[in-house]
Order: sequence, then structure tokens, then C-alpha cells
Amino acid sequence: MLPPNVTFTPILRFIKKGNKIFGNSYPFNTRMTQYLRKAVFVFLAAIASFAVNAQFTKANDDPDADFKLAKELYQKAQFSLAYPLFKLLYAENRTNSSIPVSIQSESKYYSIICGLALKDEASEKAAMEYIELEHNEPRAEMMCYHLGEYYYNQKNFVDAVTYYERAVYDNLNNSEIAQMKFHQGYAYFTMKRFNDAKPLFDAIRQISTDSNYVDANYYYGFIAFQDKNYKEALSSFTITENAPQYKGIVPYYITEIYYFNGQKDKALEYGEKQIKMGGQYYDLQMRQIVGHIYFEKKNFAKALPYLEQYVSKTQKVSREDLYELSYCYYQSKQYKKCIDGFKELGGKQDSLAQNSMYLLADAYLQTGQKPSARSAFLFCSLNSSNLVQKEISKFHYGKLSWELGYADVALNELKGFVATYPKSAYADEAKDLLVAVLANTNNYNEALDLVNAMRVRGESVRKVYPKILFGRAVELVNDQQIAAADDLLNEIFESDYNSAWLPFTNFWKGEIAFRNNQFDSAIYYVNNYLKSPQVYGEANPLNARYILGYSALRQEDYSNALKYFEQITTTVSSRSKPIEQDAYARSADCYFMQKKFGKALQMYDNILDNNLPAADYALYQKAIIAGGSGQYAQKISLLQSIDKRFPNSVILPDADMEIANTYLANEKYDAALAPLNAVLKNKNAESLKPQAYLKTGIAYVNQGNNDEALKSFKQLISGYPNSEESDEAVDYVRNIFVDNQRPADFVAFMRQNGKDISYSEEDSLTYVSVSLAYDNKNYDKALPALETYLQKFPDGRYSIDASYRVADIYNGRKDFTNAIKYYEVVAAKAPNKYAEASVLQAARISYFEIKDYARAEQYFKQLKSIAVTDENKLESMRGLLRCQFKLQQWADAVPNAKELLQQKGLATDDRMMANMVIAKDYQNNNELFEASAAYKDVVAAGKSEYSAEARYHIAEILYLQGKYPEAEKASFEVINKAGSYDYWITKSYILLGDVYYKEQDYFNAEATLKSVVENSGIPELQKEAQKKLDMVVAEKSKSSKIEG
Repeated sequence: MLPPNVTFTPILRFIKKGNKIFGNSYPFNTRMTQYLRKAVFVFLAAIASFAVNAQFTKANDDPDADFKLAKELYQKAQFSLAYPLFKLLYAENRTNSSIPVSIQSESKYYSIICGLALKDEASEKAAMEYIELEHNEPRAEMMCYHLGEYYYNQKNFVDAVTYYERAVYDNLNNSEIAQMKFHQGYAYFTMKRFNDAKPLFDAIRQISTDSNYVDANYYYGFIAFQDKNYKEALSSFTITENAPQYKGIVPYYITEIYYFNGQKDKALEYGEKQIKMGGQYYDLQMRQIVGHIYFEKKNFAKALPYLEQYVSKTQKVSREDLYELSYCYYQSKQYKKCIDGFKELGGKQDSLAQNSMYLLADAYLQTGQKPSARSAFLFCSLNSSNLVQKEISKFHYGKLSWELGYADVALNELKGFVATYPKSAYADEAKDLLVAVLANTNNYNEALDLVNAMRVRGESVRKVYPKILFGRAVELVNDQQIAAADDLLNEIFESDYNSAWLPFTNFWKGEIAFRNNQFDSAIYYVNNYLKSPQVYGEANPLNARYILGYSALRQEDYSNALKYFEQITTTVSSRSKPIEQDAYARSADCYFMQKKFGKALQMYDNILDNNLPAADYALYQKAIIAGGSGQYAQKISLLQSIDKRFPNSVILPDADMEIANTYLANEKYDAALAPLNAVLKNKNAESLKPQAYLKTGIAYVNQGNNDEALKSFKQLISGYPNSEESDEAVDYVRNIFVDNQRPADFVAFMRQNGKDISYSEEDSLTYVSVSLAYDNKNYDKALPALETYLQKFPDGRYSIDASYRVADIYNGRKDFTNAIKYYEVVAAKAPNKYAEASVLQAARISYFEIKDYARAEQYFKQLKSIAVTDENKLESMRGLLRCQFKLQQWADAVPNAKELLQQKGLATDDRMMANMVIAKDYQNNNELFEASAAYKDVVAAGKSEYSAEARYHIAEILYLQGKYPEAEKASFEVINKAGSYDYWITKSYILLGDVYYKEQDYFNAEATLKSVVENSGIPELQKEAQKKLDMVVAEKSKSSKIEG
């Protein structure tokens, strides 16, 4: 270590030496000095000029005398007086000079030397020319010495060395030799050519009388110190330690030498003495050494003040120095201070980093900062320098993760700990904690995997297993994985310690059976639930009776359906719950189906009076009752009023169709045409259009307008050739042509409009034959026979039937690639009797199995336009929304989401998804308040991947709003309550890292992001976390106390 302004500043020596401190001259005023030098030079030059002029006439007579005078002045170092005399004795442009050549030659030599001494720039060039041209080798070598000195005084050490190396000691006197050796050595020193400098300094330090003796010892000592030759370094430094210019520097090196030589007590005594004396340039470094020695002696109390002053007043320090100070703070129980130091020492895989994190964790625990202690244990557990510390830290990381609500991490860490350290002193406690985690976890997916991987399940695990099965089953239901959920519920029935979970299992078994249209099973399981009803989430008596009511309604068991619906409510108002409003409407339907029209009308009126969501439907039902009692005018009036009262009602096409049917039944064919045209013009009435075209044609036939009838039938047959209505139209078209005595034109008309009616007998017989195997469920025989039929009759009369059956067989075998191929054939020929079912299956396979969401979206759109049953209409809206959700088409999805939320009997998972779409659209439009509210609706609906994502976005919005403490809390909500959904938990950890980064808590930011990088199984999130981790580490290093 070099003191400033010593290593690279030459010791300048002119006529008179200045006062030197650390090797520098310190003139009282630099500019004034330069001014005085210039004035003196001018003054002396004037005097010399006068003297020369006065003696000029003598110069020609006695040049020897003039030369002798000039040389006397030169030898007295009076260069400014000697210089003009030498120049007059030697002038290159003088002709016929009487001055002897020898005197001229000598005068030239000395005039150049004087010029160099006086820093005359012209002399530099003259000296170089002299050296190159002079034949007198000794003189040239001497000139090299003087030019070297010139460059040395100019601090041009590179050129100085060049000419010093060409000079020869034989031509120099002892004083010049000594000066050149020192100057050349110093020049080498500044150029860091220490091996060249060392012998030169060594030569001068042997001459105690030399003016550079002390300086030479200092520089020699320094080089020896650098070479770790401490004996020689100490010898030289001892000579210089009391010199004024070095007494503030050398004691530091002497202290270090004692330390390096193992003389630590001597180093301690000497160092403390010098510190107390004061005036040390390296005072802080001295304190560092003394503090370090006390630290090694485990005298932490004495080490502390020295290390504290060194670290606090030094901009950057080594990791070791910061560790020693932090450890001293730790020993003195100054935990806050030791925390500040230790937390900067992580990030490396060495013992210092590991021990720092180990002690840091304890310091955090001592100050009640468990979250930060957890982070410190994480760093320690990832370091293998000390395996005991690694083991202890891994356990405490898992334990604190559990205590702080990081259930997913606790589960994995404790599982890993038990497997890795089966004989650890902490093994039993880890097992107990693991069971506690399993009993209280929200990460049912991980917990289930863990339990299933156990070779032996202890009693404590078997006790919590039914809860894990049930929790995961409900998640799967909400994630629309019904079959997988059903399997887990079945397993609960076979598990030990299942009694507490049987009521809820029965409830969800009933719900799943209902969704699968297995109504007897639904009634069975839900009734079992009601024998000992308990409330847990959606499992409650109200929902149970709702399922029973709908199951009985679907079975047309209106008496029981009414019983269950009325157990939910017998009254209704605008303040009633949605489930109560729907149950009330279904009760009215049950009275209607039992022909108790008076009671039904009373209830429908009540729905209308309260303007409930089902009001348009109630008005429609009132019209149907009026028609049933023969009040056709009232029926038509009520149906027509739906458009006025509810212009956006989804049942308007049905109302128009029912008006048309009423007119047709009463043979008012002309009146029927207007409502039929309304249906045909309604873009939301696609499923009714074949029927509308058929009935329009029939109306025209009955009016005797065969031309218009044929136009309508033509649109039906060409637009919907495979619909049942198209088949019905054939007879009407045939009759029209036959009545007009044009039977030959009939077949041509049908072919022109895409309906070939000339099927062969072979076609029919072949299909009858192959269909027998299918009807008998002999699918192995039926499949090749059906495919052979389709190859032979691709456009055969039964091609749609055959394609559907082939698709059905492949679907049953889970050969989805072939199944969807045939479903698509049927779907492309919609409408037909299998179209609705085929489009639904094609959509489901595309979404759930192939995961081609764009393809699925097209099929769900088609299903929505052709669906007749309420179940499939709901399925189409639900499926379409799922696809738009996956494709992130938020703006397009919002209207569908709002429409879906208006549907009766909407399942929880559908409600979640719809609200998620609305929330995401708000967030994309930067309407954060509204988005947050919509996300909270999702969370309130139950536990699923949607709710996990919603929780994350709530935290994300708080972060975007700069509400970092609230964002941190919300991120923990995701981690604690969305256990089975690794993606959103991991995203929340990354968000936590962002929060800590914004709060400049780089330690916890680094720990959090590092945990993601180390443990996440999701590559894209690992990459995201690593990128942010690099940014945190870079920012941390900017403010770090550690050097490098």
C-alpha cells in the first residue's frame, strides 16, 4: 500500500533543497515561486550580458581566460552566469574565429549542460543531437547523464530512464553516481519496475552519509515489503520510522510486518502505541490491524472500537473486516448493528457467507423479525460449506415457513428434510410439523402427492388424508375437472377417519352426478348429505335442496321438485337471494306442469311485480297459460308485450315463434308470416330458423301461394339440408310439383338445392346391417362396418348417422383425434338431429383434450347459435367464455361474461370465470379500482385457480398503486390461501421480491427471488425471477460496504 504523493512523485533537487514532507517540495506559493525564478533568471542574464560585453574585446585576446571564468562559474553551479559565457565562446555561425577548436568544443558541451540545468527547452534538442553526433564517447555518455537529469526534473521518468541507461558510472564522480542511482531507482519505482529499482536503492542505503540515505531506505523497504522479504523491509523501515517525512507512514508497515511474522503481541503493542501518538496517515488501517488481532484473540470487546472506527470511516471494506465487526456487535448483543453488517455478506458459497447468514438468522430471531430470519436460514441452507449449519438452517427454514404461513414451502422443505436427514436431532420435530402442515394446508395438490408417495402412512397422516382428498376434489370441481374430482371423492368413502368429511363428500358427489345428468345418483347422494347436514363452503342445505329440486324437475317428477324448491322459499322479493328467486320461479313451473294454473299465475305475477330477472320468462309462461285455456287473443297480446317490456330478452325469438304457432293453429296464415319473418331476421334465433322457414312455407301453401312456398322451402333445403325440418319440407315440395303435374322436376329441384333423395336400396340395407352391431353395443364389430359404409356411401342417406356413431365410439375409447374428425363432419352439416351433440363434443375435445382454444371457440360459437336445450345453451356460453379467457380476448369476452352471469342456476366455477373476465378487462383499461372489486368477487366465490389468480392480481394492483405494505400483505394472502396453484404462488413470490426491492429491502428481495430460482419448477418464472434477482444484486452492490 503506497502513501499518496510518495510513490510517483520525484524528490526534486535544485540548487537549494526545499523542506520535504513525504518526499514532496512544498513552496509557499507556486505561482510566486515561478515568478521569482523568472525574474532572477532575467536579472542574472542581464548581468552576464553586461559582463560579457565589458570583456568582449578581451575574449579574442585570451579565450583561455574566458573559458576558465565560465568553467569556474559552472563548477560553482552558477549555471545562469556560466551559460552565456559558454555560448559566446561557442557559436556555430561565427566565421574566422580565433578561439581554439578545443575551447569551442568544450564550450559547446558545457553550454548544453547549463541549458539543461536551467530547463532551456532548446538545450533538450541540442543534447540529443550532441549524443548522436559526438565522437568523444565519454562526453556523449556524460551528456546522457545530464539529459537524464533534465528529464527527471521534468518528471518525465520514461525518457529519464532511457538516458540513464546510456550513461556510464566511470565518467561520473561519486556524488553524481549516487544521485544518478537514486534518481534512476526512483524513476524505475514510479514505473513499477521494482526489480530494477531495488538494487539501486540498496546501493544508496549502504551510504549513511548520502543525502538520499533515508529516502532510499524507505523505497527499498517498501519494495522488500512487497516482495514479502519482511526482515530486510523491517531493517529499512526502522531507519526511516522517525524521519519527519515518513514517521506518519512507516509505522503501519512495521505493524503489518510484526503481524505477518507471527509477532502478534508485538504488533499489537507497537500498533496501539502509534495510534495513541497520532499523526498516522494510515490511522484507519492501523486500527484495522489492531482490531483484527484482538478479534483473533477472541477479545471482541477490545476489537470492537478499533474495527468500528475503521469500517465506519472507510468507504469500502473487505468481507472479512465487515464480518469481524458484525461478529463483535453480535457478541455484545448489539443485534441491530450486527444485522446491518451480516446481511451484506450473503450471496457467496463460502464459509464466511454461510456463518454470516447463520448468525444473522439468530440476530433476527433475537429481535423478533421472523420473516427476515427465514430468509437468512434460506441462504444458509443453500450453502454446503458447513454441513451442520446447512442441516439446522434447512430445518428452521421449513419451520419458520410453516409458522409464517408459507405452507407450500413448509410442505416441500419439511418433506425434503425428513428424507435427507432421517437421523437428525430435528427429525421427530420435523415429522410432527409435517403432519401439522398437512392438516392445515391449502396446497392440497402437493399434500396429496406427498401422502401418495409415502411408503407407510402413520396414523397422524391417515387422520388428515380425507381432508386433503376433499380439499383437492373441490379445487378440481372449480377447475372443471369433474371426473378427477369424482375419483377423489370416491376414495374418501374408502379412507379411515372419514366421518367428518362424509357429509361434504355426499354433497359434492350429488353435485357432480347432477352435472353429468345422473339424476338418480344426484338425489341419492344429496339426500345422504341432508341426513346429517354440515356447512362447508358451497355445501349447505340450501344448495342441497336446489340440486334435489332440479334433479326431480329434469326427471319430470314435479311433485318432488316442488317440495324441494318450496323448502328453499315460498315467497320472493327483489331482495331475495338469486338462488331463492330461481327456486321460486321453478316452483311456479312445477305448478304449471301439474296444471295448477291459478297458483302458477299468481307466482308468475309476483315475479313480474318484483321485476325479477325471470320476469320476461314469467310473462311468457302467463301467455302459454292463456293459450291453454283457449284465450288466444290474450296469449298473443301477452307474447307481443314481451318485446315492449323486455326488448333485450333472450326469449323474444321463442315468443315470436309461439305467436306464429298460435296463428297457424287458428289458420290465420297471413298473420303468422310477420312473427315468422321476425324470427328469420333475428341473429340470435339460429336454432329456430329451420322451423321458421318450414312454417313460412306451410303458411304460403295454405294460402295457395306455391311460388312463395317454394322460395321458403328452397332456403330451408339449401341452407339446412340435413335438418329434420328439411326432411319434412320434402313432402310439401313433392306435392307442389305433383299438383302442377311436374313430377320430373321434383328430383331436379331437390338436387339443385343440395338434397339428393335418390338413395339406393343398397344404401339403406347396408346401413341397417351395420347399425345392428352398434345398437347391440358391439362396438368392435360396428366401428369397421360403419367406416366401410361411409367409404362406400360418403353422401349416403345415413352418412350423418354413421359419422356420429363412429365419433361416439372413438370418443368412448378416448381416441380424440379420430373422434373429433367425425364429429366435425356432422357439425359441418348442421342443423341435423346430431348436430347439437356433435358440435358440443367437438368443442369439448378441442378445449379439454387437444387444447386448441381457437378451434374450440368456433365450435362453442356454433353451439350457441344452434343449441335448443337450456343445458347446451349454458354450456356454449360457458365454453365460449373459457376459450376467450385462454386466448386473452378480454374485450370480446366481457359481453359473454355478463350474459353468462344472468343465467339461472349458474355454477360457482362459471361465476368465477365470468367475473375474472370482467376484472381483467377493467385492469387492461387501467380501471384498477373496478378491477380490484371484480377480482374480490372471484375470491369470494370459492377456491380455484381463478380465485388464486384473482388474489394475485389484487396484490399486483396494490403494487401498481404504490401501496407496498398492502401489496405485501395481499401477496401473502395468495401464498397462504392458494396452495395448489404453483404458478400463482410463484408469481406472488416474485411480486414480493418486487415489493421488497421498491422498499429497498434488498436482503429480503434477494432471498425471496433466490427461493424462486432455486425451487420453482416453472422455467418461465425461474427466468423472470433470475432477471429480477440480478437487478437486486446489482442495486445492492451499489450501496454495499464491501469492496469489489
